[in-house]
Amino acid sequence: MTENKQLGKQSIKFAHPPFIRGAASVVGIKESQGPYGKYFDEVEQDPMAGGDSWEDAEGKLQERAAELAIKKAECKTEDMRYVVAGDLLGQLMASSFGLMKLERPLFGVYGACSTMGESLAIASMITEGGFANNVLAITSSHFGSAEKQFRFPLGYANQRNKSATWTVTGSGAVVVSAASDIKTESGPGYSIPNKVLEEKNKVHVVGITTGKIVDYGIKDSMNMGACMAPAAADAIVQHFIDFGHNPGQYDKIITGDLGLVGKDILIDIIRAKGYDISENYMDCGIEIYGDEQNVQSGGSGCGCSAVMLTGYILKMLESMEWKRVLFVPTGALLSQVSFNEGNSVPGIAHAVLLERR
Repeated sequence: MTENKQLGKQSIKFAHPPFIRGAASVVGIKESQGPYGKYFDEVEQDPMAGGDSWEDAEGKLQERAAELAIKKAECKTEDMRYVVAGDLLGQLMASSFGLMKLERPLFGVYGACSTMGESLAIASMITEGGFANNVLAITSSHFGSAEKQFRFPLGYANQRNKSATWTVTGSGAVVVSAASDIKTESGPGYSIPNKVLEEKNKVHVVGITTGKIVDYGIKDSMNMGACMAPAAADAIVQHFIDFGHNPGQYDKIITGDLGLVGKDILIDIIRAKGYDISENYMDCGIEIYGDEQNVQSGGSGCGCSAVMLTGYILKMLESMEWKRVLFVPTGALLSQVSFNEGNSVPGIAHAVLLERR
């Protein structure tokens, strides 16, 4: 009989946790000038990344992050059975064009700025389910392409609200590998690299809590932290309930890009539900830029949590500085059409439980 891995209402606890074999981060100049600049693998000096458009540039960031993550995992491109990728652009343009050269089977996913959590969760389910040995999970964002699509063209030079966030230019990629006791041994795309890394010294994906769409009726697209905070709170609290955990059992609880406004809302909502995360909480959007960088409420975009995961968070886990982290990328589910038609901005968040073993 197949072991039941479902836990509580919204979670999965893996019987054979997959592990992160390799990870890579590629960022823009502004991101490299922030407090975590030294942790990122590569800095793209050209905002256009040698491309012809902002969208082209973002695709090239993904292409480079994918290549670097596969290389660091000591794998070959053909070892990736699947790619799970997404971005903020219409029809997932950055992923579609940026990863075309890989010629690997692709699942295109969209969770707004929560996409790194979604792609990592799906990649983990695929590998732990025995459907692949290695899966690449990747996402990206670019300040120029996001401003063009969701806000104002750069040439407009509009003033930014204090609650607004600055879209991160960057891409993060991870290679998720199945535990050795469920790996398959043959077949196209199923090959195992000759040099197998020690799983016991790697970061494992122990479980996931898939978030729900939560809508508090907020219509301010310049205050996405307020839009996303309720969804993040819902996912985090449900994770505690499903796993029977409390906040003190985590070294860090890390959201994606709530920013300064969303942070306070999140802590207040969770406290009202009986949990206090204030002592070990951090937000990638608040952390990625320095106070002097004039980014208002902080950073945002799919690339925000992705590069912080692959650049900083995994390194802290690998070094044993942290042993258990709840990684919760957050997303605001709006489009040009939904906003122009007067709709509110629902939020979503996905929680991924990471442990160094």
